Amino acid sequence: MKLDQFEAWSKRIASWSKAYLSSLRDRPVRARGEPGDVLGALPAAAPEQAEDFDTIFADFERLVPDAMTHWQHPRFFAYFPANAAPVSMLAEQLANTIAAQCMLWQTSPAATEMETRMVDWLRQAMGLPEGMRGTIHDTASTATLAALLTMRERALYWAGNREGLSGQPRLRIYSSAEGHSSIDKAAWIAGIGQDNLVKVASKGPLDGMDPAALRAAIAEDRAAGHKPAGLVIVTGGTSVGAMDPVAELIAIAREEGLYTHVDAAWAGSAMICEEFRHFWAGAEGADSIVFNPHKWLGAQFECSVQFLADPQAQVKTLGLRPDYLETLGQSDIVNYSEWTIPLGRRFRALKLWFLMRGYGLEGLRERIRNHVAWSQEAANKIGAVAGLEIVTEPRLSLFSFAAQDDAATEALLQRINDDGRTYLTQTRHKGRFVIRFQIGPFACTRADVMMAVKAIGELSAPRT
Repeated sequence: MKLDQFEAWSKRIASWSKAYLSSLRDRPVRARGEPGDVLGALPAAAPEQAEDFDTIFADFERLVPDAMTHWQHPRFFAYFPANAAPVSMLAEQLANTIAAQCMLWQTSPAATEMETRMVDWLRQAMGLPEGMRGTIHDTASTATLAALLTMRERALYWAGNREGLSGQPRLRIYSSAEGHSSIDKAAWIAGIGQDNLVKVASKGPLDGMDPAALRAAIAEDRAAGHKPAGLVIVTGGTSVGAMDPVAELIAIAREEGLYTHVDAAWAGSAMICEEFRHFWAGAEGADSIVFNPHKWLGAQFECSVQFLADPQAQVKTLGLRPDYLETLGQSDIVNYSEWTIPLGRRFRALKLWFLMRGYGLEGLRERIRNHVAWSQEAANKIGAVAGLEIVTEPRLSLFSFAAQDDAATEALLQRINDDGRTYLTQTRHKGRFVIRFQIGPFACTRADVMMAVKAIGELSAPRT
């Protein structure tokens, strides 16, 4: 493709994109079709000769949009959102055009220095202390893995990378029973092992980790000759929005010499609103915090920010600078590839720069405040529907509800998602099958929320 064709097709794709985004309210939220439909429509082998781009794009229109669940749909109330504000999409287009590999300062001075500034803009916006620094990962799963690796190396006095784990003390990591599965996976990959990830019981109205149970678990492990290494604290758990008592847990971790990581992947975005910061009171004392601007804030996926009280421990764990990655004449510059797991890095800071300037912090706060208010209104209305009950009250913009038993709840969820007006997902809370309702789409309005509530009420009515 020549550049003049590239220009023409870019304009045409921009027009298609506008039409697609404008039509989302008229589409069913979740993909329809059967497993194998798209696979069967694709040729079994790549073409030997180049094909005309008109044909390629026509096939895209024919095969792809209707076989996708529409994550930018304003009534996508499943999982957590993966928002892409239009201004963020434009930034991503520019980053894709420049197509830089931002592994070192010298390969991408603007990307490196903008990353430094954007992380600090967010630090200030979220009320975190001056001096806390950070970096941008792809997802919170990667940031959590980086934190667990740092816990491991710190506990082993940085011998694990050099000597391996054979013969080392048995490390123990603690997390809430409401912690995300990415914590489990990080324990696998870090070589700590699933059996050494201690899931501490939760309690109370916010399903937070029980501090007394944490103390007991640490004491038991020390008595058994194990080495406690770190603590993962949850702010806004994926299942039902659990909120750990952050300050109390960090105080225990400090007494015990544990490295602390706060997983606020979803709920962290709400901390740009001062009135919600009580949910993570004490987070300023953590060693590591992660949140995903690509969830609730509106930055196009992927964009996960990790704040670090002292980056040196993580850089010592992950940093590697062979001769061919040296910047000659510069020894004290920041290379963010030494703060993160991959060497290769994308220009993710650009979309944060566009996003925060394009909407302003107050514009972003207004969206989050609306979602929280609409979530409470939706929970009130669903709780008033005969045969339905609210199981967990709204934590920010997430709540759960259920019908009279698991079978009825599961059948209701299937009807809701087959209906197409909204898309919800399930979890289990205290052994009970419940439906999650989480408001977070960037383009969502109160009318979208009320349409979903109306659909739930109609579909929960007794079948005749």
